[in-house]
Amino acid sequence: MATVPAIAKTPWNKRHVAAFIIMIFGMFMAILDIQIVSSSLSEIQAGISASADEISWVQTSYLIAEVVMIPLSGTLTRIFSTRYLFVMSAAGFTLMSLMCAMSTSINEMMVWRALQGFVGGAMIPTVFATTFAIFPPDKRVVITPVIGLIATLAPTIGPTIGGYLTDLFSWQWLFLVNIIPGIVVTIGAYLLIDFDKPDFKLFRNFDWTGLTVLAIFLGSLEYILEEGAADDWLQSTVIFRLIIICAISGTTFFWRMFTMPNPLVDFSAFKNRNFTAGCIFSFTMGIGLYGLTYLYPVYLARIHQYSALMIGETMFVTGIAMFLTAPIAGRLSTKVDPRIMIGGGFVGFAIGTWIASSITVQWGFYELLIPQILRGVSLMMCMVTVTNVSLGTLPPMQLRGASGLFNLTRNLGGAVGLALINTVMNQRIDLHLARLHEQVAWGHPTAEKTLQNMTGAFSTLGDAAPMVALKKLSGLVRQQATDMAIADIFFLLTILFVAIVLMTPLMQKPKPAGAPSGGGH
Repeated sequence: MATVPAIAKTPWNKRHVAAFIIMIFGMFMAILDIQIVSSSLSEIQAGISASADEISWVQTSYLIAEVVMIPLSGTLTRIFSTRYLFVMSAAGFTLMSLMCAMSTSINEMMVWRALQGFVGGAMIPTVFATTFAIFPPDKRVVITPVIGLIATLAPTIGPTIGGYLTDLFSWQWLFLVNIIPGIVVTIGAYLLIDFDKPDFKLFRNFDWTGLTVLAIFLGSLEYILEEGAADDWLQSTVIFRLIIICAISGTTFFWRMFTMPNPLVDFSAFKNRNFTAGCIFSFTMGIGLYGLTYLYPVYLARIHQYSALMIGETMFVTGIAMFLTAPIAGRLSTKVDPRIMIGGGFVGFAIGTWIASSITVQWGFYELLIPQILRGVSLMMCMVTVTNVSLGTLPPMQLRGASGLFNLTRNLGGAVGLALINTVMNQRIDLHLARLHEQVAWGHPTAEKTLQNMTGAFSTLGDAAPMVALKKLSGLVRQQATDMAIADIFFLLTILFVAIVLMTPLMQKPKPAGAPSGGGH
């Protein structure tokens, strides 16, 4: 078994540890809010009198704004310093949470959710960059698993927490729950963070044009990925126009970033082979994190009609598996070649989705138990190691910008994964419906016998019995088609995870960059 060199022990800096704990809480709030509303959209819709088409913007507006802020965080940290950027981000996130809870219309909610996602988005990459800037390598065996756990656990348990809050109180508490922790994080960040100093001179040359095209590029890309499947992609005039806008703004943005002397987003970290490979793994991991967090609830809701709370309780197994795996993954990261750990993590993903590809309408908690455990264990194995390999060997000057790009790839992986899952699901449901309809058409003895039995079961309804029985049979056919489509997606994900395992030899075995000083970088 390959091993990494032993790392000298250094004492903990108590102030840094306290600041890190405060920052972790802030990151947890920001990531949790990506998914916490997903299980309670119908309650929010009723509360603010939104239409079925409008309510999705409660989620979409947050994601679009957040994905714009994440790559900006590196430049903003250099201008304002980690301390002031994090304080502004936490304070703004807390205030916007209060405004979301007070919203009375969909327009108000969209504005506050977008601002909440934008200001809160800075906390996520700042925590990742800070970890590698202030903690020496021997401390990262503890710190990196904690970050990995928060970054993956928060979206996993978000629907569960959202379901509990809505069932016990009201939808407003999805946002009010952030207020007290947000105030604590804001004050704590101001008092404890002292890692670097602001450089306001950089603000004079701030690339406002670059920011504009970046916002248009990532905003339109996120919208296309979020809404494309529902709008049938190029069949929608809006989607078609946004693809053109996305292509033009994206080309303009990358041209500016590679020609400007002080680019808004620094892509130089991609010259590091392991960072580039790590971002590819992070992108794939985003599919496994957000895609499966979406796919399992779809199955439980459509096939078994589970409530949001029941779905959350069923999926909590993944969170438990992640929690128990975190310290083990941290220890293994110092003893095992990271390429083996990453490969093993994605093999675990592949085994879990391969098992789930046999899913039937009879599956419940116990049948889903092993795939969910494998997912939780694999997420932690991959997250800890991919983060270490991607960011752990970069020079301090590249960390801030690289952290934003690393986190962006995970979010974009989730967005692309959801778009592909929804597109494939719709196509496969239609295909399986067509095939199943052939099996239940008139003239098939089994189908006619089933319909006759159902009609007899509803005989108390009188003349309405045949129509009710026919509707019931149609529902069973759609249920079966949906189950078969979900099984197809699990199989396709298995192929993806096996393919990404084959990329692990392309990575170089990393050498620790050495412990940075505790001062500014």
